[in-house]
Amino acid sequence: MFTGIVEEIGTVKSVQSKVITIEASKIFDDLHLGDSVAVNGTCLTVSSFDNKIFNADVTQETLNRTNLGSLKNGSKVNLERAMTLSGRFGGHIVSGHIDGVGSIKSMKKDDNAIILTIEVPKHLMKYIVEKGSVAVDGISLTVASLTDNSFSIAVIPHTLKETVLYYKKEGDKVNIENDVIGKYVERLLTFKEDNNGSKKSNITMEFLLKNGF
Repeated sequence: MFTGIVEEIGTVKSVQSKVITIEASKIFDDLHLGDSVAVNGTCLTVSSFDNKIFNADVTQETLNRTNLGSLKNGSKVNLERAMTLSGRFGGHIVSGHIDGVGSIKSMKKDDNAIILTIEVPKHLMKYIVEKGSVAVDGISLTVASLTDNSFSIAVIPHTLKETVLYYKKEGDKVNIENDVIGKYVERLLTFKEDNNGSKKSNITMEFLLKNGF
């Protein structure tokens, strides 16, 4: 589990069908074999490391379903180690399981911030709410506004400087992880368990809207 607070920007050394190799620095403090590291928000397991270089196992499915498949030698990636019980919780609950890939629609300067608008598959939009949390390439961000198929976030200078958003441009792909709490709430509301197994609940989105929710 992660918090969406990026620890550092790593540099990809190689991407193969089964292993991704990344150069880093800060995360090597207390890094162990088998540890989980979020790479652009994707939870990967450290399979080996030495002299500021670590390898992580990666499946072809992960490469296909995230933006890791488009990485090349020299690409920059966000890195975050799994949270500890003694650490601070500065962002929101991030599982490291990517829900889909979005595309940067526009980047516009607004005073000291950059307004980033991201277009995502429509099935992901139901979990995105104004002023709610969303993880973009593993970064915990707050939704400023949304439409039917996109949402906007205000990126402050510090976040821009300390993450790969600094290197992004319009059209680039970003990993999206929706707020896990919303997904669990949906599951609880739409399904229930009986003696014969799971079946659909009578509670629907239409029911909730009709009753003022």
